[in-house]
Amino acid sequence: MCSPIVTDILPPLPDAEEILTGAALILREARLAEDKPGVYRMIGENDEVLYVGKAKSLKRRILQYAQGRVHSNRIARMVYLTRSMTIVRTQTEGEALLLEARLIKALKPRYNVLLRDDKSFAEILVRKDHEAPQITKHRGAHSITGDYYGPFASTGAVNRTLDTLQKAFLLRTCTDNIYASRTRPCMLHQIKRCSAPCTGEISLEAYNDLAAQAQAFLKGKSRVVVADLSAQMMKASDEMNFEKAAQLRDRVRALNHVAMSASIGLGEEEADVFAVVHEGGAACVQSVFYRAGQNWGDRAYFPRVDSEDDEGIILDAFLGQFYQDKPVPKLILLSHPLTEPELMMEALSLKAGRKVEIHCPKRGEKADVVAHALNNARSALGRRMAENSAQVRLLDGVAEVFGLEAPPQRIEVYDNSHLGGTHAVGGMIVAGPEGFMKGQYRKFTIRDLDTVAGDDYAMMREVFRRRFMRLKNRAEGAPEDEGFGRPDLVLVDGGQGQLDAVLGVMTELGMTDINIVGVAKGPDRDAGMERFFMPGRTPFMMEPKSPVLYYLQRLRDEAHRYAIGANRQKRAAALTKNPLDDIDGIGARRKRALLQAFGSGREVGAARVEDLQKIDGISAALAQKIYDHFHG
Repeated sequence: MCSPIVTDILPPLPDAEEILTGAALILREARLAEDKPGVYRMIGENDEVLYVGKAKSLKRRILQYAQGRVHSNRIARMVYLTRSMTIVRTQTEGEALLLEARLIKALKPRYNVLLRDDKSFAEILVRKDHEAPQITKHRGAHSITGDYYGPFASTGAVNRTLDTLQKAFLLRTCTDNIYASRTRPCMLHQIKRCSAPCTGEISLEAYNDLAAQAQAFLKGKSRVVVADLSAQMMKASDEMNFEKAAQLRDRVRALNHVAMSASIGLGEEEADVFAVVHEGGAACVQSVFYRAGQNWGDRAYFPRVDSEDDEGIILDAFLGQFYQDKPVPKLILLSHPLTEPELMMEALSLKAGRKVEIHCPKRGEKADVVAHALNNARSALGRRMAENSAQVRLLDGVAEVFGLEAPPQRIEVYDNSHLGGTHAVGGMIVAGPEGFMKGQYRKFTIRDLDTVAGDDYAMMREVFRRRFMRLKNRAEGAPEDEGFGRPDLVLVDGGQGQLDAVLGVMTELGMTDINIVGVAKGPDRDAGMERFFMPGRTPFMMEPKSPVLYYLQRLRDEAHRYAIGANRQKRAAALTKNPLDDIDGIGARRKRALLQAFGSGREVGAARVEDLQKIDGISAALAQKIYDHFHG
């Protein structure tokens, strides 16, 4: 990625007797600004960043704000609230656009079009740090050595592609630990989904040939791969090796099925499609990804916009922020033209290190693809607006039931989960006017060694102390963590005991002004019989068919699901952990040799030093080290 080059920060004006604000302050900054490209920030009270903008000429652009030219009511309000400005000069306007998008994404200014819920996309990773490359689904930073293919906008799309690759190329999906411990082929080999390099059913050279074919397919060379497999199939048939020919036939069928189901009108081009609909003060941007001649999924985004923004302005802001941390394809298709398409192409080409084209097709197959995305965007926005209307009514009801001053914008719900006191974990889910905010869910592994196994009160105290200590530290000047904003309402799974436990923590932290409610399940855990506990109020129940009660039940059930899921993840990780993994000097090959000789890690721990030394690759010193590890 090519980052914008910040060449200069303009010096602040010397202190003046008169404190300037609004248009007067902006006029003074305009006089100081240079006739060069750069980025400016409007800053309000308490150092709040109101707006981030870029300009080809900083002087001319800032002067427009001071003179009130072409101002909407929203921009006029922003000018009025401005108390200071920061101006950063860049070498080119393209660099300014990239820097602007990066700052908007980081600072989330009130008056910018803002891309929300920007979760990472799944990718397919073909690892290169093992003798037998593993193929797997991946999210996050590219910290593992290997080749990454994506993005896939939906989990379904990446799972379908992985399923096809397993059928067609028989690549392993197991972890290195499982690979090293196998002594016979697993079930995936039996159902012809893996070639079993772990037990030598296929040579490593032949297996790596399969991995290379899979990568060629992911790069869009599906026709070449199918032609090669078909030739191998015919050769095996001619040689009367019908079993091999049948296997190759099944692999060709799997690839052809994908090719036929992915007729998209874009050939084998890689392209992203974006269609925007803006109605009633809300907007939806539908994204669709095409790679290797296949549809790799779609996703709807609902950026924060103003009613006065048009579709071109929304797409301008959306694309700049969207591609901050995602690969840029060669072709981008849009439903509406950008305000400055040449500038956007220059900036994205700068980031990608190659030419990027942006088109707004009016006819042909590409236009059909965009029209389909536009229809999906219109449908998604309609559903969103209907859901939000109902959600607003529910939050009004929550405020009335609990005596809140205003409908809550952020509700946090807490629950704990453990199994016999083991793998204890706390879960926090977050909801608001737009539903569940899954990007802000958090898990808390219970760390306090003094906590008695299964002590729900102690676990809840630890979770609240850690969560609200973050909020307290942020209020005292620590860096902001979006996932731990200030809640308007906190729901705790439990009755008076759990409520008293968390109230004690909040008193200890000096944060008694946050509304906290305990939600206790009814007799026999019957839904509809919940009792609610609040400080200073007698426990109460709601009408069994109340919509607000149903909503609160959904929140509690979501917290329960999330906490149980976290607990299961920890238990699953513990089950797959091998005791040999904790011994320095035991790599994959030595571990495999030990497990093949003794059968399990438990049997290795019971072995004598003399028996361990007999294993190939285990020296006397290492054998003693293994023995000491298991015997203290």
